[in-house]
Amino acid sequence: MVAQTDNWNLDPWDFVAHPEVWLLVGFLTAAYIYTVRVIGPKAVPAGQPVVTRRNLYAFGAAMALLWVSSDWPVHDISEDYLYSVHMVQHMALSFFIPPLALLATPAWLMRILIGDGGLYRAVRWLTRPVVAGVVFNGVAMLTHIPLLVNASVGDGFWNGALHYGLHVAVVVTSLLMWMPVIGPIEEFRIGVVGKMIYLFAQSIVPTIPAAWLTFAEGTVYTAYEVPLRLWGISVASDQQLAGAFMKLGGGIFLWGLVIYYFTQFAKDFRTSHDYRRGSRMPDAEIVGNAEVPLTTADVERAFAETTPARDDRD
Repeated sequence: MVAQTDNWNLDPWDFVAHPEVWLLVGFLTAAYIYTVRVIGPKAVPAGQPVVTRRNLYAFGAAMALLWVSSDWPVHDISEDYLYSVHMVQHMALSFFIPPLALLATPAWLMRILIGDGGLYRAVRWLTRPVVAGVVFNGVAMLTHIPLLVNASVGDGFWNGALHYGLHVAVVVTSLLMWMPVIGPIEEFRIGVVGKMIYLFAQSIVPTIPAAWLTFAEGTVYTAYEVPLRLWGISVASDQQLAGAFMKLGGGIFLWGLVIYYFTQFAKDFRTSHDYRRGSRMPDAEIVGNAEVPLTTADVERAFAETTPARDDRD
């Protein structure tokens, strides 16, 4: 980590190693491979796939994005020079990596991780839309408090611990927030209409800190008021960019998902309420539910086997 008071003497493009990031990505990758190859075949019924291609692609994308957003140079620029890059990093940790991680997790693995006892009940309560939304947005607001931001990018050990602690809080609460939308456990997910309302609501709260950053007079985060201005971006412009990224970037992504779910809802609604007949009458309407079509010979045989009714008047 680069001390803020020395930024103007340093080249922001000097390579800085972050072995903790490499270890984290390596550990998660090794754990996923072990789980899929060793535990998965025992947890999944015979004949069913342990993971799908979508799971694997999502996991690869999540790990790649985690590496890029947490390693040099994004990490160093976001911590020592530009708060706008810091905002992009937080967006990756809240809007992109968590949903990819959930898409990468098959249902059997999630059920193993949370069990069926107290942890299951706690996760189910925390993933209720209202609870998850309040917790997620509460942490998002907390991470924009100037005192915490300035302290988290400092040069001491506790500053670094606070920095990573805030990142962990962002990721965990983001996982809870995304669980009702695309979580692997079916009973935790909400309906399509609920998803549209829920995601739209998530795009409203970030407007507050985004507007605050965009229209603030003076420097909001003193830790980023350094002599060396990367790419010539001033402190005020940096704050405005951060606000724009937070509002427009996150909003466009969430609204895009709302539109996607609306098209799915409209398609399903149109299909389920379409009373038009096709060009060909279905076989079921001609022969009933019988698997073999009824023939004339079948009718004649049935009449021949039927005993004539007696006339009680004789």
